[in-house]
Amino acid sequence: MQILDRYILIRVLQPFLYCVLGFVSIWLVFDLSENAPTFLENKAPLLRVAQFYLLRVPEIILMSLPVGLLLAILYTFTQMSRRNELISMLGAGRSVLRLLAPLLILGLLLTAFATALNYSAAPHAGAVKKDILQEVASTNDPDKQAIRGHLFRNREDRRFWHIGRLNPSLERLASVMIIQEDETGRLERNYYAQKAEYDHPTKTWKLEKGKVVDFTPLGDVEEQRWFEILRLRNFSETPWRISSSVLDANFLSVPELREYLANNAHFTSDRLAAYRTQLAYRWALPWGCFLAVLIAAPLGIIYSRRGLMGSITMAILLFFLLVLTSSVFLALGKGARIDPLVAAWGPVLLFGALGALMLWMRSTNRELPNILS
Repeated sequence: MQILDRYILIRVLQPFLYCVLGFVSIWLVFDLSENAPTFLENKAPLLRVAQFYLLRVPEIILMSLPVGLLLAILYTFTQMSRRNELISMLGAGRSVLRLLAPLLILGLLLTAFATALNYSAAPHAGAVKKDILQEVASTNDPDKQAIRGHLFRNREDRRFWHIGRLNPSLERLASVMIIQEDETGRLERNYYAQKAEYDHPTKTWKLEKGKVVDFTPLGDVEEQRWFEILRLRNFSETPWRISSSVLDANFLSVPELREYLANNAHFTSDRLAAYRTQLAYRWALPWGCFLAVLIAAPLGIIYSRRGLMGSITMAILLFFLLVLTSSVFLALGKGARIDPLVAAWGPVLLFGALGALMLWMRSTNRELPNILS
């Protein structure tokens, strides 16, 4: 890396870090003002409050990265333009693309970092907020957070589950009825239990205090067996899989979205649209960091102070339109109005092409349009 590359990176990274830390600090202050009364009234442990905010930080950082990078590049380049530093660099024979090379690499690195955050940690942050606040408000009574009257059908294994109360976080089920069908779709066996728990190491369901009812091919009761504890092996269902049909796609990680789509492939395309769109969006959203460079860098290189404010305004306006367009496309994708890939990647490709066009115009010394001229 050359001295000039390090100089540009250092000049941009300093305000970028200030922006990100500032966004996180502002969010923390506003969130504390909103949720502090809940924590104090319910005497939430300090460790739990700290966990609440630490687990939510990845989501805030993910949202702050592209905005912080956009503002940092605009601030740095406008300062360098006022001091004629950029003109001097370009006059010394450095091309626009070579000048922006370290920033483009920085955008790609931040995109990779944002992808890692958006893989699991950031999506779970929204669920963490909801779960912990419910836990604190319910005086740590996990049953108050349970799903009630839940139905689940496993078409592959021909089983139907009816659960009176299900707590996904504790993987505890109550008032369970399992209906097993044979290959012809006839009723074969029913399981009834007051409680059910799943053991992950052995992949075994433990049913407590219930009975097993076997049926004849004609549907008549053949035999009833009562039990205190019954262990069921070779069942493919897990508590997460059973509860996933009512989970919000916005709060699921990439592996969870893939598992949901694999387990519920028999659902209609309209019902799966939100999950398919979110899965594609997990990979598309982080590219906002690279788009921030493509939008801010060409508009930040100003040869005349007269066009300074117009370029800054245009850069912020374009980024705002990117966010707005992404929200509209995402809603259309979740509503099965457009293809999930189009919903997730459409705005990225559209504004990426626009940013590439502006970068080409700037590198070939063509004048960019000025909305204030």
